[in-house]
Amino acid sequence: MTQTNRAPLPAEIARRRTFAIIAHPDAGKTTLTEKFLLFGGAIQMAGQVRAKGEARRTRSDFIKMEQERGISVSASAMSFDFRQYRFNLVDTPGHSDFSEDTYRTLTAVDAAIMVIDGAKGVESQTQKLFEVCRLRDLPILTFCNKMDREARDTFDIIDEIQENLAIDVCPASWPIGSGRDFLGCYDILNDRLELMDRADRNRVAETIEIKGLNDPKLAEHVPADLLAKLREELEMARELLPKFDREALLNGSMTPIWFGSAINSFGVKELMDGIAKYGPEPQPQPTSTRKVAPEETTVTGVVFKVQANMDPKHRDRVAFVRLASGHFIRGMKLTHVRSKKPMAVANPVMFLAADRELAEEAWAGDIIGIP
Repeated sequence: MTQTNRAPLPAEIARRRTFAIIAHPDAGKTTLTEKFLLFGGAIQMAGQVRAKGEARRTRSDFIKMEQERGISVSASAMSFDFRQYRFNLVDTPGHSDFSEDTYRTLTAVDAAIMVIDGAKGVESQTQKLFEVCRLRDLPILTFCNKMDREARDTFDIIDEIQENLAIDVCPASWPIGSGRDFLGCYDILNDRLELMDRADRNRVAETIEIKGLNDPKLAEHVPADLLAKLREELEMARELLPKFDREALLNGSMTPIWFGSAINSFGVKELMDGIAKYGPEPQPQPTSTRKVAPEETTVTGVVFKVQANMDPKHRDRVAFVRLASGHFIRGMKLTHVRSKKPMAVANPVMFLAADRELAEEAWAGDIIGIP
């Protein structure tokens, strides 16, 4: 869906990016979510999915069963700021037993991040979830994770995505080495060298600005054999693979791919920059009769799921609402469309997984909870 013929959105709405993270189980989705929160400043230290002792648990897996099994069972919503943008991120379960939750969640977002394991490539659940995104023409950004372990050849991974998912793939970054020799990535979109720091997992990678692949600075940081391979691969990639085109990303026919290692915080910031810069603004939401544009002044929203017992102290149920238009203010009266009953929303909440705070206001694109 292109936005060429629409008036520009109000600034508050235009800075929103609402997206879901989808992947096969164990591709590293929850770890990636943690790093998003870390870079967004929402948490001070990223947790671990299989935490021992003092290591903090991940924020998005807050149900007891999730912590015991190290998997995500229910979609959790998180809102946080990144630079001048407001990210609304939904972490979805990868396991097929909980896929109903994921399908519902995908109706509430404007884009999806597909996480792929560098050693395993496209797996069955990735394919299913991708089909759901395809039905809705959702823009998809791809993150190839676990490059710090033995991974497959970069061209193989890209070919597999293009063949299995029938979508154009454009490399946004290119890995230098893999497994033990993984040094970092060459950022194709910005002509930068990103070097991974293996010592501190919560540190952002070091960035070196370079002028193209013939810059002598490259040789100072990359061993000669890896540098020769990088130059050769990138030359092939530029000839064989399509160039980045934002229109094609927004209409769902192309996916840019970033390479990295979420557990080492590597490649995550570049992916976040990619969502902020190229991802879609809040889009018109379909109803049975028409599409609701986000710039409309009336406050409307869609309930995409109801979750019970999120708070162990109270037996409560929370309706997750994706706002479709308008500027919502706490205490506002909303009409429930099906029952025609007006209801005053006195204590709407914003989520950071299990933690919540009262939402004084929210804009189109935001996800709020109504107890």
